[in-house]
Amino acid sequence: MGQLWLSLHILNTLYGISLVAGNPCTITKDLTADCSHLKLSAIPSDLPSNIKALDLSHNQLKKLPAANLSIYDQLERLDVGFNTLHQFEPALCEHLPMLKTLNLEHNEFTKISENYFTFCIHLTELHLASNGISNINGNPFEKLENLLFLDMSHNKMTSTALGNKQQLMNMKELLLNSNKIAKLDKEAFEFLANTSLQKLDLSSNPLKEINPGCFQTIGSFAVLVIQNAQLDPQLTEQICSELAHTGVHTLSLNNIRLSKIHNRTFKGLADTKLTVLDLSGNSVSQIDNDSFVFLPKLEILNLENNDISRVNPRTFKGLSKVRVLNLRKSFSSKDFKLDDLSFQPLPNVEYLNMEGNKLIAITEHTFIGLMSLNNLSLSDSTLQPSTLTNRTFASLSQSPLYQLNLTKSGVTKIENGAFSGLTHLQVLDLGLNQIDQEVSGHELQGLANIDMMYLSYNRKITLTSNSFIFVPSLKKLYLRKTALTFRDLKPSPFKVLQNLTILDLSNNNIANIQEDVFESLSNLRILSFEHNNLARLWKKANPGGPVLFLKGLNNLEKLSLLSNGFDEIPANAFKGLSKLKVLDIGENNVDILPPALFDDQNSLILLDLHKNLITSVEQDVFKNVFSSLKNLSMGGNPYDCTCESISWFASWLNTTNASVPLIHSQYICNTPARFHGISVDTFDSSPCKELAPFRLFVSTFSLTLVFILLVLLIQFQGWRIQFYWTVSVNRILGFKEIDPRKINFDYDAYIIHARKDISWVERHLIPLESNTGSRLQFCFEERDLEAGKSNLSAFVDALKLSRKIIFVVTRNLLNDAWCKRFKIHHALQQAIEESRDSIILIFLEDIPDYKLYDTIHLRRGMFKSRCILHWPDQMERVKAFHQRLKTALGTTNIVK
Repeated sequence: MGQLWLSLHILNTLYGISLVAGNPCTITKDLTADCSHLKLSAIPSDLPSNIKALDLSHNQLKKLPAANLSIYDQLERLDVGFNTLHQFEPALCEHLPMLKTLNLEHNEFTKISENYFTFCIHLTELHLASNGISNINGNPFEKLENLLFLDMSHNKMTSTALGNKQQLMNMKELLLNSNKIAKLDKEAFEFLANTSLQKLDLSSNPLKEINPGCFQTIGSFAVLVIQNAQLDPQLTEQICSELAHTGVHTLSLNNIRLSKIHNRTFKGLADTKLTVLDLSGNSVSQIDNDSFVFLPKLEILNLENNDISRVNPRTFKGLSKVRVLNLRKSFSSKDFKLDDLSFQPLPNVEYLNMEGNKLIAITEHTFIGLMSLNNLSLSDSTLQPSTLTNRTFASLSQSPLYQLNLTKSGVTKIENGAFSGLTHLQVLDLGLNQIDQEVSGHELQGLANIDMMYLSYNRKITLTSNSFIFVPSLKKLYLRKTALTFRDLKPSPFKVLQNLTILDLSNNNIANIQEDVFESLSNLRILSFEHNNLARLWKKANPGGPVLFLKGLNNLEKLSLLSNGFDEIPANAFKGLSKLKVLDIGENNVDILPPALFDDQNSLILLDLHKNLITSVEQDVFKNVFSSLKNLSMGGNPYDCTCESISWFASWLNTTNASVPLIHSQYICNTPARFHGISVDTFDSSPCKELAPFRLFVSTFSLTLVFILLVLLIQFQGWRIQFYWTVSVNRILGFKEIDPRKINFDYDAYIIHARKDISWVERHLIPLESNTGSRLQFCFEERDLEAGKSNLSAFVDALKLSRKIIFVVTRNLLNDAWCKRFKIHHALQQAIEESRDSIILIFLEDIPDYKLYDTIHLRRGMFKSRCILHWPDQMERVKAFHQRLKTALGTTNIVK
C-alpha cells in the first residue's frame, strides 16, 4: 500500500495526475476526472466530491441516475457521449446546479421529452449530435435561457423547428448539419425570433425548397454555413435572395456543386453587409462578367478548388473592398486564360493566393491595379515563361509587395534585374525550383529592403564574391541542398551581409572553404552546416593546419555540424563562441575531444554528440559546458565504462536536472566485456573513489614505463651490452669450451664461400688471424689447399683438419653450383656422421628461411643461436661481431 501511495504522489507531482485507489479514473490538477474508455457500466461513486468536470465518454452506460451524480454537486462539465443512454432524468440538473456543459452525443435519444432540461437553467453548451433524433415534441429547450451553443447535427430531423414558441434568446451558435432537412420555411425558424443567434449551420442536408421569408424571422443573424449540399444555381440564387435585409456578413457555400456563376446569382445580397464569401470546392468553370457587382462590401473571397477557364478585367468588377482573394487551384490547367489587367478592379487586395495552378502565363500587365498587394503566392504553380526577366513582375512595381512566394513554380533561371521593381520586398521564396546558374549579383539588384531569401532545394547555385552585393539588408539566407559551389572565395560572398542572422548551407557536400569565409558575419545567430564534407578542414594533417572557419561568429547562438565526417576537432574550434546555446555535432566520427574545447561555452543549453565514437566523458572536458546544460544528446556512442573514462559522467547523469532523452536505451557500455550492454547511468562509481585503484594504476604505470625503456635500451644498445658481457666472460673464463674428445685440428675453421665473396673474406675474416690474441687459423682454400692434389681430395682432407666450418651465406652462395652441390653437402654430411656441432653461419644479407631451405636444405632452427651471426651495417658494431665469432669458434663440437 505504501508503494501505491508513493506512485500516486510521484504522478501528481510530475504530471498533475493522480489515481484513485481501487478506481481506474485519473484526476488532473484542474479537478477533471477522466473516466473515459474504461468499459464502465455504472457511475463511479468514489471520486473526489469537489471535481468540476467528469468525462464518462466511450463507456457502456445504459442509465444516468441523477442520485448517483448528486455527490458531485460542483460539476460544471459532464461528458457522457458515446454510450447507450436512451433516457434522461430531469432531476439530474437539479442535483447538479452548477452544470454548464452537457455532452450527450452518440447515444440513443431518438426523442427529446419536453421536461428533460427543465432544471438545466445554467446550461451554456448542449451536445445532442448523432442520436437519431427525428422530431422535437413541445418546447424542451424553453428553460435554457443561458444556452449559447446547441449541437443537433447528424440526426434524422426533417425540419429546423425546435419548438413552437420563441426561446433560446441568448443562443449564439446552432448546428443542424447532416440531418434530413429538405425544406426551409418561415414557420420552422420562428422559435429563433428575437434571438441573438450568430451562426447557423445547415450543411449536408438534402435541401430542395426555399420558401419566402425563411431567414427573415431570425434575429441578429450573422453567419450562414451551407456546405456539402446539392444546390443548383436556382436554389443558390433563392438562398441569396432570402438573405436580403438580414444581418448576415459571412456566407459559406462550399462544395454545393455550383458549376456556373451568372450575373444574377448574388443579386439578393446587395442589401446585406456581406464581408466573407466562400465558394470553394464547387468546380466553377465560368464566371459571367459583373457577377460580383452586388457585393460592394466584400472583403474576403474564396474561390479555391474550382475550374475557372478564363479571368478578364470584368470578372472581379465591383470587388473594390476585397482584401483577401484566394484563387488556389482555381484555374483550369488546360484552357485557362488570364487576361491582362484582370486584377485592376481589386485596388485593396492585400493577399493574393494563386498556388497550385498550372501554366500561368505572366506578362508585364498581369498584376496592374493591385495597388495594395503586399503578399503574393504563386507556389506550386507552373509559370510561363520559366525564366524570370525584368518584365515578369514589372506590373507589381507600384505595389507595396513585401512577400513573394515562388516555391516550386518551375523557375529555371533568374535574369539580371528580375526583381528591380520590387523595392519593398522583404521575403522572397524561390525554393524547390530548377535554378541552375552562377549568381553574379545583378540578378538581385533592386531588392533594397530584402530581409529573407529562400533558395533551398534548387539544382545548382554557384556563388561569386559579388553574389549579394546589392542585398546588404539580408538577414536570413537559406541555401540548403543546392549543390552549392564557390567560384571565388576571396573576398567571401558573405562579406557584405553584415546584418545576416540566419544562414543555412546544409546538404551541399561542401568540402573546401576559407578560414575567413564567415569572419564579417558578426550578427549571425544561427548557422546550419550539417550534411557536408568538412572533415578534412579540421584535421591536424591538413596542409597549413586546421581551418578554423567559425572565426568571427561572436554572437552565434545555434550551430549545427551534424554529419560532416569529423574525426578530429581542434582545441580552438569553438573559441570565441561565448553566446552559443545550441551545438549539434551528432553523427560524426569524433572519438577524442580536446580538454579545452568547451572553455568558452558557458551559456550552452543543448549539446548534441549522438552517434559518434566517444568512449570517454571526462570532467576536464565537459565540466564547464555541463554546468548550464538543459538538454543533452550523447546516445549511440561506444562508451568505455571504466573509472577513468565514465565514472564522473555516470555520477552527473544521476544527479543532473538536465533532460537526457533515451538515457536507458542509448547510453550503453561497450567495454570492458563485463559491463558490455549495461546502461551508463547504472555504472557503480563508488569503487572509483578508493585509493587502492589509484596506487595500482601508479605501480602498473611505473612498471610499464620501466619495461618500455628496457625494451628500447635492448633494441638500440643490446649489441653493446652483449659485447661487453662476452668480453668480460671470456677474459675471466676464456672463450674455448672443454672438448672431452682429444682431437688435433690444424685449423680453427674452414671457410666455405662463393667465389664472388672472396674479397669480403680477405678483408674481414683473414685479418683476424694476425690481429687477434687467440691465435686463430682459418683454412682458406685459395691459400691453404695442398698443391698437386685434385680439388675434391684437397677439400675433403682440409675439412677433416678443421675444428669448425664457416658458411659465408649470401645469395651468391645460394647460386654457386659448386658450393651448393658438393661443398655444403659434404660439410653437412661430415658434421652429421661425426655428431659434431661444428657449423657457423655468417649472414651477409637478409635471406628468408624458406629460400635457405629450398637451395641448400638448411634452416636456422637446426643451429644454436650463438652459431648464427649477422654482419652488422654499422661499423661501430664490427668489434661486437668479432667477439661473437670468437665465442662461436670456441664452443664445443659435442652435440648436447
